Amino acid sequence: MELLPKDKPICVAIVDDHDAIRFAFKAACADFGFEFCTSAGSVTALLEENPNLKCDVIVMDLSLADGSIVAENVTALLKTGAQVVIFSIADKQNLVRAALKAGAATLVTKSQSMQELGAAIRLVAEGVYVNNLQTTAAIDGDADFKTAALSPREREVLSLYASGFALKQVANELNIKVSTAKEHIDRVRVKYSNIGRPASTKTDLLVRAIEDGILEESSL
Repeated sequence: MELLPKDKPICVAIVDDHDAIRFAFKAACADFGFEFCTSAGSVTALLEENPNLKCDVIVMDLSLADGSIVAENVTALLKTGAQVVIFSIADKQNLVRAALKAGAATLVTKSQSMQELGAAIRLVAEGVYVNNLQTTAAIDGDADFKTAALSPREREVLSLYASGFALKQVANELNIKVSTAKEHIDRVRVKYSNIGRPASTKTDLLVRAIEDGILEESSL
């Protein structure tokens, strides 16, 4: 990464579907001494409205109203030559992991102060990948490091069972025997146990399904 000259202001942009967040960020840039480039409610809009976008750091929310995919958003922004800082509620660890794996430099939660966001932007612009409690937790929980290697059918059974279905309902939904559904759940439990992520109860299975992106909390 090419570092900024000492006397060059950091040029920043923001992607967030809330007007208030974008306006507050723009106002804060003057206090931080940043050069505000532009803003948009989606990555697609940002790139379409600014085809020759050149900035140092782009701040991006994880969950945008257009339903876009986090990893694709980060990849598209990185192609402009900017670094990406995630600024989000960050209540879905699978989305945080996806963003970091795609190349986002760090995460700042919206519960943190604007000053902390500004400090993170400055470090990222200087070529520092900022590790904090949030990014560490996301990386430590990454399924790539502790994968249960569930089969497509096991994921399907787990999705239904962990979301509240009884084994009989799972079997009816998938047109399989109850004993077969139970075998799948038993194998899922064994696989998670073997990688140090025990799932002895139905609640544990729900947690594992959310951690691995098999279920979204908002869908429960």
